[in-house]
Amino acid sequence: MSGTDFSCLPVDDAKNWLASFDTILVDCDGVLWLHDKVIPGAPETLNRFLELGKKIFYVTNNSTKTRDEFVAKCTRLGFKATKENILSTAYLTAGYLEDLGFKKKAYIVGSEGIAKELDLVGIKSLGVGPDTIATGDLGTVIYKQLAMDPEVGAVVIGFDVHFNFMKMLKAASYANNPDCIFVATNTDERFPMDAENVVVPGTGSIVAAVETCAGRQAFKIGKPSAYICEALMKRHCVDPEKTLMIGDRCNTDILFGKRCGFATMLVLTGVTRLHEVEAWRRSSLPEERELVPDHHVCQLGDLLQYLA
Repeated sequence: MSGTDFSCLPVDDAKNWLASFDTILVDCDGVLWLHDKVIPGAPETLNRFLELGKKIFYVTNNSTKTRDEFVAKCTRLGFKATKENILSTAYLTAGYLEDLGFKKKAYIVGSEGIAKELDLVGIKSLGVGPDTIATGDLGTVIYKQLAMDPEVGAVVIGFDVHFNFMKMLKAASYANNPDCIFVATNTDERFPMDAENVVVPGTGSIVAAVETCAGRQAFKIGKPSAYICEALMKRHCVDPEKTLMIGDRCNTDILFGKRCGFATMLVLTGVTRLHEVEAWRRSSLPEERELVPDHHVCQLGDLLQYLA
């Protein structure tokens, strides 16, 4: 039955279920770590999967880092990783534009990670960093301060702590041209954090703002979009029937797994809460029942006992 507590399975059944997978896909934020704080037991569990011969892919919607930077973070926190098994949205966005043969500049609402990955495939970009507004007078902003680059042919939206009215103005204005490629790295509503009573807005809130004023929808790169599923199938030849997706967010990680035909497991160390899963499981709406994982555990480290 979907949504069951993995710890309630007979031990042999649990071991055999995990042993049946050749490939483990794992989200990062909220599953392996919270910001820079490793979640206890996560490194030992993921590294044990590797020792057992499983292929591991870090599949993250986080666009703030390059693959090299993710490898450095994994290594620092005790996870074994190489560039080849990092699938980040900054990297995938660069690959998407490269596959389109894109030769113009990209305007980025986002961080240095996107710019660096674009640069690695020969795509010039602008927009990263603060873009301050000197006055509160809208006319002055539009007619004196606003500077648009005619060479821009794509808008890329990622997570940006410097997001403001000027960036929204520029992104929507570029995207207003129907020939401009409009891409969003992901639509996560919020970041999983261990700061109590603090909501950290995610990329999805920025994407929604730009989409609203641009009057068009961005092409979505990250989970649960079809693009990242196709990239996995095309570039890494994973077998859906032998693949397990582990994540902390049902409307991205679990939905992504379901749409790709993967088995799914939710950990409760990030965004989604168990009472939400129980409500979706009781729901009569197919779109809500699709969010229910095959199994859930409190944290990734709970699986280690089944990997002896």
